[in-house]
Amino acid sequence: ANFSLEIVSFEGDRKINNYLMANLSRFENDKFDRKFTIKVNTNYNKKIISKDKTGKVTNYELSVISVFQTSYQGKLIKKFELSERKTIDNIEDKFEEQKYEKSVKQNFANAISNKLITELSLLNDL
Repeated sequence: ANFSLEIVSFEGDRKINNYLMANLSRFENDKFDRKFTIKVNTNYNKKIISKDKTGKVTNYELSVISVFQTSYQGKLIKKFELSERKTIDNIEDKFEEQKYEKSVKQNFANAISNKLITELSLLNDL
């Protein structure tokens, strides 16, 4: 990438934001003249999408929307809204389900970070 990032704020889901921060921190340097300032707001949702005849949950939809307000030289230039979603089966063992959900959140953050870096790389006319 031919730019650097300064992330000034994170709001929303703490875990996903921590993963995003870990992924994006390698772009926080002063090697490049093009430096984007970013505010992040992440909204994570776990929604029941199906139940069996007894009313027991069988599937969830996990989804995340991250909004990146991107500024350059103090001026807001673009708002990126990036999202990911995944359907998972209910896992009887709640500890295992939490572990799996954590790994899904990491994957969401990886995918969103990659999308953001791609989008920022495409911003040429500044």
